[in-house]
Amino acid sequence: MTTTATLATRTDAEHMADPDWWRQASVYQIYPRSFADSNGDGIGDINGITAKVPYLKALGVDAVWLSPFYPSALADGGYDVDEYRNVDPRLGTLEDFDAMASALHTAGIKLIVDIVPNHSSNRHEWFQEALAAPKGSPARDRYIFRDGLGDQGELPPSDWHSVFGGPAWERITEPDGTPGQWYMHIFAKEQPDLNWDNPEVREDFLKTLRFWSDRGVDGFRIDVAHALTKNLEETLPTTADLEAEGEALYLEGRHPYWDRNEVHEIYAEWRKLFNEYNPPRTAVAEAWVHADRRARYASPEGLGQAFNFDLLQADFDAAQFRKTITKNLAEAEASGASSTWVFSNHDVVRHATRYGLPASASSAEGDIMSGQAGKQWLLAGGRQEDVDVELGLRRARAASLLMFALPGSAYLYQGEELGLQEVGSEIPDSERQDPSFFRNKGVEIGRDGCRVPLPWTAGGSSFGFGPAGSHLPQPAWFADSSVEVQEAQEDSTLSLYRRALALRSQLQADETLEWLETGRPDVLVFRRPNGWTSVTNFGTEPFELPAGDVLVSSSPLEGAFLPGATTAWLQ
Repeated sequence: MTTTATLATRTDAEHMADPDWWRQASVYQIYPRSFADSNGDGIGDINGITAKVPYLKALGVDAVWLSPFYPSALADGGYDVDEYRNVDPRLGTLEDFDAMASALHTAGIKLIVDIVPNHSSNRHEWFQEALAAPKGSPARDRYIFRDGLGDQGELPPSDWHSVFGGPAWERITEPDGTPGQWYMHIFAKEQPDLNWDNPEVREDFLKTLRFWSDRGVDGFRIDVAHALTKNLEETLPTTADLEAEGEALYLEGRHPYWDRNEVHEIYAEWRKLFNEYNPPRTAVAEAWVHADRRARYASPEGLGQAFNFDLLQADFDAAQFRKTITKNLAEAEASGASSTWVFSNHDVVRHATRYGLPASASSAEGDIMSGQAGKQWLLAGGRQEDVDVELGLRRARAASLLMFALPGSAYLYQGEELGLQEVGSEIPDSERQDPSFFRNKGVEIGRDGCRVPLPWTAGGSSFGFGPAGSHLPQPAWFADSSVEVQEAQEDSTLSLYRRALALRSQLQADETLEWLETGRPDVLVFRRPNGWTSVTNFGTEPFELPAGDVLVSSSPLEGAFLPGATTAWLQ
């Protein structure tokens, strides 16, 4: 059963003026090309987002985070940026962006945008200038160019591999037509790494941050925040050399390009810029680093907040959840930040699918990109018949409701409020777009499955995504998950998210919780300081609820009992 909380609701004006709004915010990630298409070209756009502001307002989120919307060849879903201070013309104009920002702010919703500082695209004017310039020129110094090894420089400067597979170096042809130097790219070859030892690079990104802040952007998500600074000595260590040093290399900040200590000098400079605004601009680091080193990214002198992906990598397991939550709340308190919680995003298998996979696919260790269960499913071809859809959705609803009860920021990914499953083998190889698929063809099917355009209606050529089709194929089963269908269902996942987020905004308190013992290892109960309680049954046997009014539950209750894979909030 559900009752209505009778607590004071914060006004939009108070939210927009609050310098600490981000500490307890619910943030909705939009992958712009797959959210809503206003002009029928099959690609989501800025005006499509503006048209859906009433939907976002009704959902109850505090902020929207936009994945890259900049001019791009889409070699990596927009994370290959041609121009940092403009909008991709396929998505709109700067005027469209301003109108969207205004509409969001009028609705009391903050705006966060992605910044991609580790690399530009190979179409960026700086990189094109570098290709046309001679070795040792100022233009090449903005990037990381090195001579190759071998008698004729025919071998890459090191044997390092890129994240997307293949070598981390690409050889260029010099202006005179001869084989030339090599440039470094941690990711795709279309994403050359910038040289952050170059003052011009640092100054240009300050200009970019100010450009968007002046246009009303409230915060920034920093892509690959741990990779900007690099130490590329004359003789580069081999992969074997790095592996031999083990964990100490990372803990001491001595890796050639991951999580070096000097990167925090950059973010201290950024923080000074952010604090010039009222309220100060916020930032959150995407930093895949050792837990002992995460706090520096989240410090008040740095970016202020850093993603923790620990719950994303955990199984649907009470012990793992409790350990992860306790550890991350302690880390947040030590750094002065608030914690961040996330189950799905544009890089990982949706959690409604991960939680529906066989137990044999899971691992307590997790996987850095998609959870071990999701990774194994991708390797197996992403077949929907291998997923227990009903169980996965039930667990996902329970996990999300638990997350919304936690102190800290809750990050949602578009479509999870609809309980969407990952789209797997339904996408033909010929229509895939993710570079990881092409780099590792035959090994994994990539990240396109979580980037399929949203279903807004039960019918139409693209389920209401736009007047025509969509840039990635949508499966037929999207119809039953559409916004149109779910808005008419009181027990839908969309209705659950709306109720939970409305309550969450009313019930926010300080950033602590108290664990309550249950006598069962598969049930987690915690109480927030204002007296309301979250109960999650990770098992299969019903659990008798403690006394109190039920505010919301992720699945129907069985009298006074909480069934398996269910969360309830009580007051």
